Amino acid sequence: MRCRGALSADGRTLSVSRTLEAPLADVWAGVTESDRLARWFGRWTGDPGEGFVMVTMTAEATPLPPIRYEIDACEPPHRLAIRSSGQYGDWSLSVELAEADGVTSLVLHQHDVDLATLAEMGPGWEWYLDRLVAAVTGGEPPAPGDFDSYMVLAPNYAALADTVT
Repeated sequence: MRCRGALSADGRTLSVSRTLEAPLADVWAGVTESDRLARWFGRWTGDPGEGFVMVTMTAEATPLPPIRYEIDACEPPHRLAIRSSGQYGDWSLSVELAEADGVTSLVLHQHDVDLATLAEMGPGWEWYLDRLVAAVTGGEPPAPGDFDSYMVLAPNYAALADTVT
């Protein structure tokens, strides 16, 4: 298992990437369609045209109440930007997709990162993105109980915080 995250020079944005052997349309659907998103992250309800959706996490071992996500940008099939604020913290996320020869690159950005939580946050995104890859390509996503095995990446992510100038 390797760390696929990078931190911006100012320490404000964590970026974690994946390369998927799948067409862009399939990856976009995995990120934006409720039933497909539910396979690896959570199911959303509501009308995105209103500028927000409610997301019920489906990957967690413990059920969580629905979380409101504001949609800041939706530029199919290349970019989605969302944010949430509540009892589980403030989250500002964006996903960028690009395809070449049937292979899609995905970069997830978490903006306004709290460096004190990077050692846990980074492995968490690695786990979620491995779940996404499996869900899109027909594999079996890592189970909620598998999250602990991703914590071997915690020192790598903690070290990223030390690079901030």
